[in-house]
Order: sequence, then structure tokens, then C-alpha cells
Amino acid sequence: MPVLVITGTGTEIGKTVVTAAVAATALAAGRSVAVLKAAQTGVGQDEPGDAAEVARLAGAVTAAEVARFPEPLAPGTAARRAGRAPVHPHEVAETAAKLATEHDLVLVEGAGGLLVRFDAAGGTLADAAQLLAAPVLVVAPAGLGTLNMTELTVRELRYRQLRVAGIVIGSWPAEPDLASRCNLADLPEVAEAPLLGAVPEGAAALDPADFRAASPHWLAPRLDGTWDAEAFRVRQAP
Repeated sequence: MPVLVITGTGTEIGKTVVTAAVAATALAAGRSVAVLKAAQTGVGQDEPGDAAEVARLAGAVTAAEVARFPEPLAPGTAARRAGRAPVHPHEVAETAAKLATEHDLVLVEGAGGLLVRFDAAGGTLADAAQLLAAPVLVVAPAGLGTLNMTELTVRELRYRQLRVAGIVIGSWPAEPDLASRCNLADLPEVAEAPLLGAVPEGAAALDPADFRAASPHWLAPRLDGTWDAEAFRVRQAP
């Protein structure tokens, strides 16, 4: 099944922009793409959410959501406070599987980190990934603290016998500090997974045409791009 689940080590670390870059790169490679937001929180009924932002940046993707809730909270909490039915992992999996029958690639973007709760039973994005038997791409921040968060996320994935597709840095700073530079070597070591890209900070502010043209240069060949992890690490070495 052509599904890739995209999670983060936390919130506000560039997960949506990475999803857009993966989508844009796949489109450039001639593949049809759908983007599914498992649970959108923090936006009103008529406001654009993360899936719409991916479509704005990446181009002709099918954008879908399972559910949305107005308050910027964990999906389970946001659903409860809104008096609405929560999202369940099986709903995410079923929607992704249907999209996969119509597209070459389906990107399932989570909300926050891997174990953010969708419902009162404790369902998470990890449960949806297990139902789909899909690989998981982990988006991580560049700087201090990322090693611990990334290793914990990857350990949970492996505990659940899920395949870790790799790590992408969600926002590579224009002027990286020492920790960020060192993390280029340390992240794949602690995660025991390849570093598959680094999206520059501010990428979402690019004109969409420029974003689409640049995206393949931010991602490794495993994600249809041309980015070279070792060359990047050497250029950025402290």
C-alpha cells in the first residue's frame, strides 16, 4: 500500500512543510499524491488547515481531513471540549486506504507527536500506522534537545514493529549553532535510521512555484529528491 505516515517529535517543528516538500517532490517525479490530515485542530470550520497548506505549497494534491476541531489542543481533548465525536485510528486507516486505491502516494500527517491521543481509549497515530502497516517518516528539529525526542519516538515505533523510513529536519536554520551542526551526525546514529533531508527555515514563505522547484534539493533520493546527507554534513561540519 503506497502510504507514508509523517509524524513529528513534537509540535511546531515543520511537519506540515516537510509533508508539502515530500508531496511536491513526488509530484515532480510524476506520481499522483493525496495528503490526509488525521486530525486538524486549532482552526475554524471555514479556515484552511494543514492539508490545504500542503496543497498551496505543493500543487495538485488531493487534500483531505478525517476531522477538525476549533481549539489548538490534542485531538482527543479538542473533540471532548467541542462536544464532538473523536477521531479513531481505524477511521484514519480506512480513509488512507481508500485514498491509496486512487493515488500513487498517500501522505498521512499526524497532529503533534506520535503518541498524541485521538480518543478516550488512547488511540494514536501510531495505532493508525500499525493498521496500515505503513512506514513512518519522523520530522525532528535541528537543535539542542532533538536527540532525546527523536530517539524516544523511534524506539516507540520499533517497539510497535513499525518501519522507520528515516528522519527529516523540519527547519534547518540559516545560521546553525554548534548543536545543530553536530546533530547532523548524531541524529542518524541515535535513531539508527537515515537522515533523509533538511528543509530550510522559512521555506513556507517561498512563492509556491519556488517551493516546488526547490523541494527535491531538500530531500534524499529515497524521497525522490537529490539531497546528499553526507555532502550536507561535510559542508555544515563544526
